[in-house]
Amino acid sequence: MDFVIQKIEARESRHLQRPDWLKVRVGGGESFSNIKSLIEGQKLHTVCEEARCPNMGECWNAGTATFMILGDVCTRSCGFCAVKTGRPTVLDLEEPYRVANAIRIMGVKHAVITSVNRDELPDGGAAVFAETIRQARIVNPGVRVEVLVPDFRGVWWALDLVIDAKPDILNHNTETVPSLYPTVRPQGKYTRSLELIQRAKKAGMLTKSGLMVGLGETTEEVVRVMEALVAHGCDILTLGQYLQPTKDHLPVARYVHPDEFGLLKSQGLAMGFKYVESGPLVRSSYHAEQQTVIP
Repeated sequence: MDFVIQKIEARESRHLQRPDWLKVRVGGGESFSNIKSLIEGQKLHTVCEEARCPNMGECWNAGTATFMILGDVCTRSCGFCAVKTGRPTVLDLEEPYRVANAIRIMGVKHAVITSVNRDELPDGGAAVFAETIRQARIVNPGVRVEVLVPDFRGVWWALDLVIDAKPDILNHNTETVPSLYPTVRPQGKYTRSLELIQRAKKAGMLTKSGLMVGLGETTEEVVRVMEALVAHGCDILTLGQYLQPTKDHLPVARYVHPDEFGLLKSQGLAMGFKYVESGPLVRSSYHAEQQTVIP
């Protein structure tokens, strides 16, 4: 793995310049400002802000956002993620009600709910996930709910708590290829992530996963992960370019051209994915509202 790190650092030393296809407008506008005020007023967090999503302006101006529950401090230290790492505060059991109310005020028809990792909790926060799903539906009849869950350390009864709340889509990101897990996702396990997808599918869920590219993986490695996801019952796939959030995070090894994303999309659909969202700026919840209506 030292070789992989050196390879990534060597590529970064060329001072990669961000290409034109990765330049996005900073968020603004009345809708954007209203949503930001609402999020702050309800004492909520969004992965849009915490993970510095490049699509935040587009999504917020369209009246959508991805809520991040269980606080804003993560117990893990993934090399790609801008969310703070440390010891989380006391669990906020009122959070599900505030999220449900925010969904109502925003008029969201497809709510995406994700979280930090809370490995110090026996259930990893699964009970709060389940309650957030229930409250979202009580306060907002007819709302579609997608959850992007952690791996719960392989505690499968915790996953069952979320599944029993019946989200419309259950998403768990594989994030990268197995060879890069020690640096990109050191506390994760590739095989555990695949098993989570498989268990969710066997329970009747519409399943989803996502991968970042540009961290030093090969195209062949990406294709093998895609094949594994299909074999484990994954229905929906997102593929996007990794962008270094700060100088303290892993560097970008390569900027993948949009044409390559197009080819990966074609390959994914040919493999058997029901829906593939693939492009430089694609993130887990990008165009998520379109993914519940699939063949």
